[in-house]
Amino acid sequence: MDDLQEQFDDATFAFSQGNYEAAARGFQEILDLDEAHFDARMSLGMSFCRLEQFERAIEEGHKAEKLRPNDQMVHTNLSLFYVKAGNKEAAEHHGLQSKIASWKQSDGNVHSQSKDGELLMAKPKVESFKLPGKFPNMPWREKSREGELGDESIE
Repeated sequence: MDDLQEQFDDATFAFSQGNYEAAARGFQEILDLDEAHFDARMSLGMSFCRLEQFERAIEEGHKAEKLRPNDQMVHTNLSLFYVKAGNKEAAEHHGLQSKIASWKQSDGNVHSQSKDGELLMAKPKVESFKLPGKFPNMPWREKSREGELGDESIE
């Protein structure tokens, strides 16, 4: 498994240097050994996009989608690939799927589901707090009372 990681690192480095052809070859070699390698699949799609091979990028994007159908980045990439390929309708579809996936991955209560799968209304997060047993002295109040008394005695 270390060999695959090393290959992935090498291909990622090639990508970072702008050598998208070498990156694509490296990611493809990984996928020849392990076709379910999600990160290599995603990276291969992005390499094809940078090479302006948008149909191949879309093909790889859909293969990644089969591996992780609810992954936000899968749909974000597919939306980008479809934009580049000029397919606005498919781009919008995957843009929406990306947003839905982000909601599903959210840690908040906003998108909680009931036991029957229905979405629930957002509920504010209630944090309990404890009142202090004794409030601290408030010296500014003492000064204002002294001032009030002092004003009365001047009259």
